[in-house]
Amino acid sequence: MTDAMWTALALVLVLEGLMPAIHPGGWRRMFEQLLQLDDQKIRMLGLISMTAGLVLLWLIEAFS
Repeated sequence: MTDAMWTALALVLVLEGLMPAIHPGGWRRMFEQLLQLDDQKIRMLGLISMTAGLVLLWLIEAFS
């Protein structure tokens, strides 16, 4: 289990680093737009992202 968690963390870091490495201007514009959102919308984006991740984990476990 510990190895899987470290692997997952490593993959998150790789995915998080792709956009600024490939297209830094677009990454900067995206964050400028995010700064314009109110807390409720940012919170909703976070909840949607977490839900999508949980569903994906469930699907991986269910079909493997």
